[in-house]
Amino acid sequence: MTQVTVIDSIMGSGKTSWAIQHINGAPAQERFIYITPYLDEISRIKGAVTSRRFIEPNNRNHARKKMVSLKACIAAGDDIAATHSLFQTADDELIDLINGAGYTLILDEVMDVIEVANISREDIRILRDSGEIEIVDNRVVWIGEGYVEGRFNDIKYLAKAGNLFYHRGSFLIWTFPPAVFSAFDRVIVMTYLFDGQLQRYYYDLHGISFEYQSVRQQEDGRYTLAEYSRVSEGRADVLTLIDLYEGPMNDVGKVPNSFSSNWLNNSKPEVFAQIKRNLNNFLRNVCRASGEEILWTTKKDHRQKLSGKGYTKSFLHCNARATNEYADRWALAYVFNRYMHPFERAFFEDRNITVNQDLLAVSDLLQWVWRSRIRNGEDIKLYIPSSRMRSLLVAWSKYEI
Repeated sequence: MTQVTVIDSIMGSGKTSWAIQHINGAPAQERFIYITPYLDEISRIKGAVTSRRFIEPNNRNHARKKMVSLKACIAAGDDIAATHSLFQTADDELIDLINGAGYTLILDEVMDVIEVANISREDIRILRDSGEIEIVDNRVVWIGEGYVEGRFNDIKYLAKAGNLFYHRGSFLIWTFPPAVFSAFDRVIVMTYLFDGQLQRYYYDLHGISFEYQSVRQQEDGRYTLAEYSRVSEGRADVLTLIDLYEGPMNDVGKVPNSFSSNWLNNSKPEVFAQIKRNLNNFLRNVCRASGEEILWTTKKDHRQKLSGKGYTKSFLHCNARATNEYADRWALAYVFNRYMHPFERAFFEDRNITVNQDLLAVSDLLQWVWRSRIRNGEDIKLYIPSSRMRSLLVAWSKYEI
């Protein structure tokens, strides 16, 4: 069976540095596929690895598709660096190419291994009634021969790949093919708080076993894998670097579900006006920060409603990970309350997989906050109007979650 190692270490502990060191010291016959969220991280890997040459897939081919390039690179036995978004489109042909080819997968941060398909219940009914799809053991099978191109292209592609499921008679869920992980000789996942991640629940669902390890830096500066230990993370020290706002601008978030997706979707214009005033007050008056010093986030759908003079362009989406681009920012506002999508939660819980909503929420919050200068051990100011998210941050620092 494929050996799966989850390197669960707090941000800044040296996971990527260990990976680069590991690749540089690996035997020449071992091949690597390094998957990361962002293109700039691909450049970092290509520049830091000196023992071999990493290839980045491109669309300079007859089909003008990076997946065609990725498959050609695997067939040629290249070492490859690519993005999550490309790797998520893996199909049976890619799995066949990887299988037995001697590759190690290094996955920098967890992937979106399940996703609710963008299709309404009525459109699902239309596809069934027109004979384009049928449901076999909750799996969506595309049987239509005449459908060439249209608004259901993505549904057709996912169904033909065998990765689309019909759930509770109302929605479709895409899942990353689990056979991809078993095709590798070894899989290394580098993240933090894996127990709260969708990929952890996905592994449980598909019976993919794994071992935990963490990263430690030795006295000589080199990195080594060590036994996983939560208590050595120095969480309380992290909290000392965060000047967490406590004051009247938090009153808008007293209700536990405030700033959740549903709460934001149903909030009246005057509520958004108040939140916007609070944002401007905190970032511009309390912090007296310039746009180049600010980071803020909320649910993407409501970004425009909350944007204001001096901080509009300082927005960073709330699921940001891995990027170092904002390591000089110190005035932060996290205007969101993270819950798992109810369809995703239902998908797992209906299969007897218990999910930890609080751990998922604090994990995403920490990943976002760590894009700032706190990653360099410097202090920051942080506004979190959601009472739930503030309490989760404090509970994390005390090892209560």
